[in-house]
Amino acid sequence: MPNEERPAGRRPISARNTQWAAATARRLANAGATPNAISVASIGFAVAAGIALFGSSHASGWTRAACFLGGAAGIQLRLLCNLFDGMVAVEGGRKTRSGDIYNELPDRFADWAVLLGAGFAAGSGPHGPTLGWAASLLAILTAYVRALGASAKASHHFEGPMAKQHRMATMTVAALVAALAAGFGQGWPIMEWALWIIVAGCAATVVRRAIAIVRELEGR
Repeated sequence: MPNEERPAGRRPISARNTQWAAATARRLANAGATPNAISVASIGFAVAAGIALFGSSHASGWTRAACFLGGAAGIQLRLLCNLFDGMVAVEGGRKTRSGDIYNELPDRFADWAVLLGAGFAAGSGPHGPTLGWAASLLAILTAYVRALGASAKASHHFEGPMAKQHRMATMTVAALVAALAAGFGQGWPIMEWALWIIVAGCAATVVRRAIAIVRELEGR
């Protein structure tokens, strides 16, 4: 739900209030890093994650496990960029007029890269890349509904059950479990299961956000 204590459109992140995050954001700002550059860097980490996940479909054993671990690492680095770009911009006083564009647009490419890579990791059958495309399109739709509501003068709604942080947490856990399974020769369809969860969760998120926005605009 909307939070009047944070700037409009700023996603609530609990790690933002930790000492390590504040210290890291200060170091980045002192080193000359700009929030827009950090936002763009998140695409690079997401693409690296997607490539690693894609690579798992052409590997086996511990090499396949390493690909999944690389995917998990890339996802987490992408999320760290999402944390620090806002902190450098707001707490560091380096916000720019185009900051909202840099904050939103890279996220859409990042979601696409990670989820499509996961689709190929799930296999080449009908429930592989198709699931990746479906998950990435629905992820973009959740952001579109939030932005549409804000353009109609409603609050920014970040509700789940499959908001960005939930999608990336699901992908990270799935990649780690898939790495263990691959290392020990198990062929469990972990990525396929995870993508089904994300597809269903994103569909529910779109509906929930749309209902919340309409109710807010109608004053209910």
